[in-house]
Amino acid sequence: MTTIANSLRGLCGGAVHLPGDPGYDTARMPWNVAFDQRPAAVAYPADPAEAAEVIRAAAASGLRVAPQGTGHNAGPLGRLDDVVLLRTSAMTAVSIDPARRTARAEAGALWIDVVEATAPHGLAALHGSSPDVGVVGYSLGGGIGWYARQHGLQTNSLTAIELVTAGGELVRADAEHNAELFWALRGGGGNFGVVTAVEFDLFPITTAHAGWLVWDWREAARVIPAWAEWAADAPDHVTTALRLLQLPPMPQIPEAFRGRQLLVIDGATLGDPGVLAPLRALKPEMDTFADLPAAALSRLHMDPEGPTPGISTSAMLDRLDGAAIDAMLEASGPGSGTSLLVAAELRQLGGALGRPAPRHGALPRLDASFVFFACGIAAGPELAAAAEADTARAAAAMAPFANGRQYLNFAENPVDTSTAYEAATWQRLRQIRAAVDPGGLFVANHVI
Repeated sequence: MTTIANSLRGLCGGAVHLPGDPGYDTARMPWNVAFDQRPAAVAYPADPAEAAEVIRAAAASGLRVAPQGTGHNAGPLGRLDDVVLLRTSAMTAVSIDPARRTARAEAGALWIDVVEATAPHGLAALHGSSPDVGVVGYSLGGGIGWYARQHGLQTNSLTAIELVTAGGELVRADAEHNAELFWALRGGGGNFGVVTAVEFDLFPITTAHAGWLVWDWREAARVIPAWAEWAADAPDHVTTALRLLQLPPMPQIPEAFRGRQLLVIDGATLGDPGVLAPLRALKPEMDTFADLPAAALSRLHMDPEGPTPGISTSAMLDRLDGAAIDAMLEASGPGSGTSLLVAAELRQLGGALGRPAPRHGALPRLDASFVFFACGIAAGPELAAAAEADTARAAAAMAPFANGRQYLNFAENPVDTSTAYEAATWQRLRQIRAAVDPGGLFVANHVI
């Protein structure tokens, strides 16, 4: 296989790394360094033309191609022995059209790049909770952030997608050109080609009332049921998340939180801040909610930045009743002995996320009331083993309450991809994949 991969040498101005090369180990590393990617080659094209050259050369050599921006969701890719990992991180340009309220981001752009570019124009994108997640992967898989219950999934704000096909052709997909492909890409992930740029709508958001409400996690049995009841009927203009956190005593963590076990409700409202009154009535020990510039929300969740070894699990929930809360706390709450950094996280869905978007692709909405997520840091074999065991325990505890659907952006292990879609949507996606990539050249993290 290395002999075949050698045919790629000389492409991308020499930015191709093969096993044994000095730069190979650095090049193959995903953001989530808990996963040990060992591809046949790693290529860093500088532009779409170089990406097309890599695709044609890989196909001619009998290799497949896996496009990857950051590698946050690298786990489901599996073995890459016969795969060229095509890293898009060299393509980072972001441009804003304030008159049309749109942005164009190349495949390697991160959300912080977009957030900083849109803010001077009084605009905001439907970014997620982490500043260093890639725009393209997040957008193709769905995309839920602090404006989601008001404005829906980021994937349905996409207005055009540029990609290189299995034949090495650069095409544009939008409502008038390659409309079937455009539909599939919006929610269907990286199964249809190497996306080199996306265009998407922006929103006139300059400020939001956002922050944290913080309790000791021993208050969980009191606070979580009240939040769940409030979340079920909350207006669309507010989006929140609830987390049970075990924070290490690290200097980069604010002193008030350092080394503590906490229950946190964070989020943002684009409407009347009075909507938070029932949560404030639960008497948090700290309330940081205030009117913040929209750009500040990209770091509101305090997700880790930079390469991080994480082991996680997720589930979609139709309800969060007393039995579900009890099961979650028994597995991941006070007294459980869990090792997980994020012992449990619940993202509030509903609102615009629960209704089909007026202009949607393959993922019109999320069919659940909450997304559950839990994550441990796998910094070394012992911690990795503990994280594996404790995420498995959390998954088993929530299994009776899961609805069988998947939100693929949170699914960091192999899952049945079809469970993310309606049956008719899945069949349509399969047909489009067969038409545009009949040889199965492209390897996506969640395969269609």
